[in-house]
Amino acid sequence: MKYKFPTKAIITDAGFASRFLPITKTIPKAMLPLGAKPIMQLVVEECADAGIEEIVIVASHEGKRIYDDYFHNYPEKIEKQLLAQGKADRFEPVKAVLALPKITVIEQDPSLPYGNGSPIASARSFINDDEAFIVAYSDDVVFGKGAVKDLMEAFKEHQDAAAIIAGQKVAHEEVKKYGIISMEDGKLTGLVEKPAPEDAPSNLASYGRYLLTPEIFGHLDPRNTGLDGELWTADAIARLINTGRVYVKETAGTWMTTGDPKNYFAAYTKYNEGEK
Repeated sequence: MKYKFPTKAIITDAGFASRFLPITKTIPKAMLPLGAKPIMQLVVEECADAGIEEIVIVASHEGKRIYDDYFHNYPEKIEKQLLAQGKADRFEPVKAVLALPKITVIEQDPSLPYGNGSPIASARSFINDDEAFIVAYSDDVVFGKGAVKDLMEAFKEHQDAAAIIAGQKVAHEEVKKYGIISMEDGKLTGLVEKPAPEDAPSNLASYGRYLLTPEIFGHLDPRNTGLDGELWTADAIARLINTGRVYVKETAGTWMTTGDPKNYFAAYTKYNEGEK
């Protein structure tokens, strides 16, 4: 089946972010700033730059209110004060946030098991049966050309795709930190989780940017939990390999994770060096 070109994206941020406690007991991890913008805004902008028209943010119960406020609340009091002070230009970044594509914030389905596949499953009702869509993990930021744009360009070449996953080369000694891609003729043949360097099938790491189709939802089933009893996106994609229609796109931008304080600081530094 050929699916319609993606116009929607699901962005996930529903974990506990325990490595960032205590700050994440109050705010979602993706609301941590890189410069004056939170991580989540950079991921939303990456989707918007690629032509995505509608975004679903999947949050925790506590995070939903915060994202709704950030992306939808017009702070008239702040605008009025800045106008009175002759500093109207300082309000322009706020207007830019409110002018982003349609954003709906939902709470992750609490009945689903823990795992990075559960936020995607929680957004099922927003995806039509005949359309491809983007999934982005808010742990990951991409500097330069966005990976979402790369995936959508790849879909033009592979309109039979059941899924297209993003990959980026990492140093040989770093493969033990990531899910490493095995592929043949541009098609995914497997994902090897954190292999020893001598056992790695490549140095191409999979990260949190995917172009998926509704076929994935049949595999994001609570009965299909994997390691640690969690529902994993990678496991669901691995089940799609048998269709012969899962492709790999090596992306052009620079991917960095913000999933722990050390890597977050590295991404913060890169952003503020002007590599946005």
